[in-house]
Amino acid sequence: MRRLGIAVLAVMFAVTMNGCAVNFYKGKPDQEKKIKQLTTQVEELEQARRMLEDKLAQEIRDKQILLQNTSRGLIITMANDILFDSGKAKIKKDAYSTLNKIAAVLNETVPDRDIGVEGHTDNVPIKHSGWKSNWELSSTRAASVLHYLIDECGIEPRRLSAIGYGEFRPIDSNDTKSGRGKNRRVEIIILPKDMSKKSYEEMQSRVSEEAKTAEESRMSENTVK
Repeated sequence: MRRLGIAVLAVMFAVTMNGCAVNFYKGKPDQEKKIKQLTTQVEELEQARRMLEDKLAQEIRDKQILLQNTSRGLIITMANDILFDSGKAKIKKDAYSTLNKIAAVLNETVPDRDIGVEGHTDNVPIKHSGWKSNWELSSTRAASVLHYLIDECGIEPRRLSAIGYGEFRPIDSNDTKSGRGKNRRVEIIILPKDMSKKSYEEMQSRVSEEAKTAEESRMSENTVK
């Protein structure tokens, strides 16, 4: 059953990476080679996931961390409450041990994979914390995690990218307290090998610019009102 799941995820990688879907059907040898490569990639992420599940068992039970294998890679979702105080971008000392555990897996299990760090907020406008908007807050929080992984955990800077999305990539409704809590998060993503750091940054930059334009437009409308 595990092998079947890995094969399914390998196909998901194939159809979402540039060029893979085309190469997949050029002929049986190419197809088998691609499946083998992608299966190996997914198995590496499965191993990383198992190690993270072991090291972060308590945090997962407390619903502070969620692990997901997706076509984007292995996503480690961390609730902002364990990382930051409200409206702040300085990492709490209590979060150091959790980040250290994650970094150990990043260094030991997938040392050749690039890593994306993404910051997210809910849609509640910032009023008293000194930030211009949720945009700046989410970006600075992502950068804080990135710098901790580099400065304190020894992850090579060339592997890492950081970006903030503000409120524009919610995973739940912002209409409830519970939903807003889920939307306030930082995601650490172990990228697929077929996705280079450069292509990841280019893709995220496009989405980021769209989010920034939407944020500026909303703020302009609020000013007019």
